[in-house]
Order: sequence, then structure tokens, then C-alpha cells
Amino acid sequence: MTWVYRTAYGSMTDDVIPEGAVGFVYKMTAVINGEPKSYIGKKNFYSIRKKKFGKKALDQMKDKRAIKYTVEKKTNYQNYYSSNEVLKKAKADGVEITREILKVCYSNIELTYQEAKYMFLLNVLEDEHYLNNNILGKFYKGKIKKDE
Repeated sequence: MTWVYRTAYGSMTDDVIPEGAVGFVYKMTAVINGEPKSYIGKKNFYSIRKKKFGKKALDQMKDKRAIKYTVEKKTNYQNYYSSNEVLKKAKADGVEITREILKVCYSNIELTYQEAKYMFLLNVLEDEHYLNNNILGKFYKGKIKKDE
């Protein structure tokens, strides 16, 4: 299953990642026990890790204060099916999951903002069809009073 991306591209692949994009906000939907359940999240195209220099590299360095360097690695977003446990179990059980990219973002700050924006706009904490339990670790599903 590919990522549905609402542009002329049709689906997201490595060759259509926009220049300078760091990640995207997504919506995953699966029919679980006869009811559609959705989840809003974010995923980076690349991960940046700090890695220590090896002994050879350290021996060749004049200034040994910088013992770490950063490595950029492409994430496996094509095979990503959310951090949500319900969706992970559904995927393992063979349930079909639709994966839609809502917004491509060009900085980590924008990525976090757009994820929160979509969660608030879609009322994920008040709608039982959404699997999200919190927004930014500050607003929780059980602590929000639903409109009547």
C-alpha cells in the first residue's frame, strides 16, 4: 500500500519528495470491528543521528573535542504504519489501512505545528473515530469535555 498524496503525483515515492521537505503530516484509516478508525500523525523523511568517530578518525584529528558527528539517513516511511498500537495490530491482522499525506512540511517546527493544527481541526480528542489520545502531550482525550 502506498501513501496517497493529493497532487498530480498520485502517490509519494522518493523521486517526488519536494526539495527541502523534512516530513509530512498523515492520516491513516482502517475499518476495525466494523467502524472506521483514523489516526493523525507525522513522519520525517530523514532521521539525523549523532555518531561517535572511530579510533582511526580520532587519531587523525587535531582537535579531539568534537568526538561526535551527525549522520542523515532516509527513514523507511514507505513501510510505516503509525506508532499507534491499534493500527499496528490491525496491520499485523491483515486489515487494509489507507494512508494519506495531508501536508508536506519544510521544517521540524512546521511539522509539529501542522500535526497539532490538523488534530485540533479534526477534533481528534472529542471524536471516538480517532485513535489519537493526546495532542502535544498537553491535551488528553479523557480530560476534555465533549460538546453536547
